[in-house]
Amino acid sequence: MQLLYQTHSPYARKVLVLAHETGLLPRLDVIHHETSPTRRNDAVYRLNPLGKVPVLILDDGTALFDSAVICDYLDGLHDGPRLIPAEGPARWQALRLAALAGGIADAGILLRWETERRPPELRYPALAEGQAGKLRATYAFLEESAALDGPTTIGHIALATALDWIVFRGLPGFDRHERLRDWYRGFIARPSMQATAYTGRTHD
Repeated sequence: MQLLYQTHSPYARKVLVLAHETGLLPRLDVIHHETSPTRRNDAVYRLNPLGKVPVLILDDGTALFDSAVICDYLDGLHDGPRLIPAEGPARWQALRLAALAGGIADAGILLRWETERRPPELRYPALAEGQAGKLRATYAFLEESAALDGPTTIGHIALATALDWIVFRGLPGFDRHERLRDWYRGFIARPSMQATAYTGRTHD
């Protein structure tokens, strides 16, 4: 299988970390692709009409996207414990944590548009502050959440890759949330995280 990837995407990294954690990495040919809303990548658009990575190309040519779909697919290909629990409270807790992590990445990307990527004369400070507020509220919620505990799930992988992207981009951080900070530091020490560290910069 081929995984169209981007070395500075939290969504793509989530997939690659899952592949490491489940032993599926040898089955993937990982190919880096730069994508941006302002720079068309025709190779990616041919597979995903949204023009985004990650995209997983199966052996029969089927293209899967986005990261949640790819992770669900890959999690059914290994013999170890499922990172997406099949049912019950564990499933919903894992998926909710993954959704929160996706929201962190979404808010961070919008915040970067309003503070760095968009031309200064077109920036909207109120929108930037709104996104920063979402980050602060989510950090506070996670600090008190039982979801940080227990066996590793897709939620933990998504959260670690999102938080590490926040650090990588120098966005408003979570250092004052001691429990969340310590959990993050422990998780990024895992081999799967060390092997997939962020590199590169955005090309607009």
